[in-house]
Amino acid sequence: MTTLLHVSDTHFGTERPAAVAALQRLSERLDPELLIVSGDLTQRARGRQFRAAAQALGALRARHRLVIPGNHDIPLFNLVARLANPYGGFRRAFGAALAPRVETAELLALSVRTTRRWRHVNGTVSTRQIDEVARRLGGATPRQLRIVVTHQPVHVPRVEEHHNLLRNHRAALSAWSAAGADLILGGHIHLPYVLPLTPEPHPTWIVQAGTAVSTRVRHDAPNSVNVLRYDAALRRCRVERWDCAPGSEFEPGAVTEIRLRDAARQRDPPSL
Repeated sequence: MTTLLHVSDTHFGTERPAAVAALQRLSERLDPELLIVSGDLTQRARGRQFRAAAQALGALRARHRLVIPGNHDIPLFNLVARLANPYGGFRRAFGAALAPRVETAELLALSVRTTRRWRHVNGTVSTRQIDEVARRLGGATPRQLRIVVTHQPVHVPRVEEHHNLLRNHRAALSAWSAAGADLILGGHIHLPYVLPLTPEPHPTWIVQAGTAVSTRVRHDAPNSVNVLRYDAALRRCRVERWDCAPGSEFEPGAVTEIRLRDAARQRDPPSL
């Protein structure tokens, strides 16, 4: 069994210290193979916020890490930095790669830089990015859990959230699902949910995380993270949402059992 910890929207600068400490204890308890952080590490892309994020996330236990920037990780008020070096703070804290990938015998985790310096909130994915991810997905082995990580969501459950959808998401979903993506992970809207992309028996699934440690929670969604447990032999994935009320520990909540598609089976792109 391979365990993954999916964290998003930490928004350091608005963090709850107790939740940060609880997240570290959870990582020690889980000892995950892979830590995925799907963007918005900081509140305003300031140096001290990146340093706090790097220190706290660096303390989490994991053998591999995949961290991408969100729209909050690009300077908003410092226009010179936004135009000349929008990812400078992120790179100093987390390394040069803006779309890292992690591959092991049982995992293929790919990420996409969906933020753009000229966009304040909304994200987009280009045709070139879509094709590159699809190409890499096509090279996955039958045992690998195939994950794509974006910041903005590629699917939302509520009409009022449609404005938050990743631009060009329909083309991305069609190509990545056809190429064999099992899960597409994201954050951005602080709303956790797990949904199948299509009604087929074994579709691509959308796995969204809430805000892990920030005070910027929704009224109906406390601080939360996702824990994924993958059984490569059975091609099954268990997605657990772990919630943390103020002053408490992360505790398991909603669970979704996913039977993944046969890796050898080809399929047509979904109709979106």
